[in-house]
Amino acid sequence: MTEFTLKWRFTDEKYDSLSEQHIAELKPLDKIGAEYLADFISDCRVHSRMPFKNDLFRNLDRTKILDGNEKKITKWLYQRAIPFDKDVYLSWDGQNGMITKWKFVVKYWDSLFYGGSDDLTIFDQSLEWCLFFFHENEIYYGTNKPYEPIAEYHNDWFMI
Repeated sequence: MTEFTLKWRFTDEKYDSLSEQHIAELKPLDKIGAEYLADFISDCRVHSRMPFKNDLFRNLDRTKILDGNEKKITKWLYQRAIPFDKDVYLSWDGQNGMITKWKFVVKYWDSLFYGGSDDLTIFDQSLEWCLFFFHENEIYYGTNKPYEPIAEYHNDWFMI
C-alpha cells in the first residue's frame, strides 16, 4: 500500500481513514500488474463503445450518482448478486490497479471512485460481468448471466 498512488483515498482522514483490517482487504497492484489489467481491458476492447463494446453483454443496467444517494448506490451494487467473497479486479488506468473482495467494493465504492476524475472498471476472472464507473457519475453494469437484481437488502450485512 505504501507505493500505491491512490492510497490517500483509504488512509488520509480528509478522505477516508480505513481500519487496518479493512486496508488489509486491498491488494494494490504494482506498475506491471496495473498495466496488465489496463492492456487486457484495451485488448478486449471492453470500452470501444460507451459503456461497453457492442454485443459484449446481453444484459445492461445503469444508475446515476447524485448528491445524497450514497445508500441507494450501495443497495444497487449489492443487488448485482455477486458473492461478497469474490475476488475482483479494479483498473483505474495503466498506473493504478487493485484486487479486493466484492464486499469491499459495495461497502467503500465512494472511496474507490471519485466522479469527475475517475473512470474505474471492475470485473472478476469469469469475465461474465463488468462494472464501469464513468467519470460523469454514472455506473454501468453489463453481464452475460441471466440477471435479476436481488431485492432484499439490509445495512447490517456490511459490518466487517
